[in-house]
Amino acid sequence: MRVELSHLSMAFDGTEVLRDITFDEEVSALAVIGPSGGGKSTLLRIIGGLLVPTGGTLAVDGAPVPTGEAALRDYRATLGFVFQDGGLFHHLTAQENVALPLRVVHGVEDAEASDRAHDLLERLGLADSAAKRPAQLSGGQKQRVAIARALAARPRLLLLDEPTSALDPEFTTEVLDVVRDLKEAGTRFIIVTHEMGFARHACDTVAFLYGGRLLEHGPSERLFDNPRTPELKRFLSRLLEWSM
Repeated sequence: MRVELSHLSMAFDGTEVLRDITFDEEVSALAVIGPSGGGKSTLLRIIGGLLVPTGGTLAVDGAPVPTGEAALRDYRATLGFVFQDGGLFHHLTAQENVALPLRVVHGVEDAEASDRAHDLLERLGLADSAAKRPAQLSGGQKQRVAIARALAARPRLLLLDEPTSALDPEFTTEVLDVVRDLKEAGTRFIIVTHEMGFARHACDTVAFLYGGRLLEHGPSERLFDNPRTPELKRFLSRLLEWSM
C-alpha cells in the first residue's frame, strides 16, 4: 500500500503541530517514532481520516483521502484502529466487543459477525476469554481484544497508536508478539511506538518525527545503525542509555 503525504501540515488554535510533512513510500510495516509531543499521534489520525489537515495533501494507493464527513466515514471503514486504552465497551463481553462494530458499522449479519469474532479471538489466543468483560481481562488481553476488533472488518491497513504505552513489560511483549505475527501473516500496519526493539526488528520502515517535522525516514536497519540527523542520534542514545 502506497502512502503519499505532500507538504502536510496541521494546526490547532493557531499552533502548528505538523509542519511540511512529505513522505511517499510503500507501507507494509511502518513504525513512527520520536519524542512525546512531536506530532506522531496527530499524523496517524490524519492518515486514518480522523483529522483533516490544515495544509497539504494525502493519498493512499493513489486515491486522495477525502475531506467531507460522509466520504471520510466510508474511508475510515476500510481501516482498523487500535488506541492506547483499547476503547472497549465495558458492559460487553470480549466477543460482543468484536462482533458489535461488524453488525452496526459494516452491516454484517449476526451469525457471521459472531463467527468472525470467535475465529479472531481464537487466533489471538483469547478463546477462553470470549465471555469475559474488560474488567476481567489483563491489560494485554484487553489490547488483544482491541486488535481483534480492528481486524474483524478485514481492513486494508491497521493503525496502532502506542498500543502498549499503558502496559507492564510482560503484557507489552504479549501485544507486540501479536502484531509481529500479524505482519508475518500479511497484515499491513502503521504503529506509533516507543518500543525501539520492535521498531527496529519487526518493522520494515521507520519514520522519525521531531518538533512536528519528519526529519528522517527509511529502512529501519539504516535509521538505527546510521542515523543522519543529530536529533535522531540524540533520541536513540537517550533511549538506549539504560537498556540492558
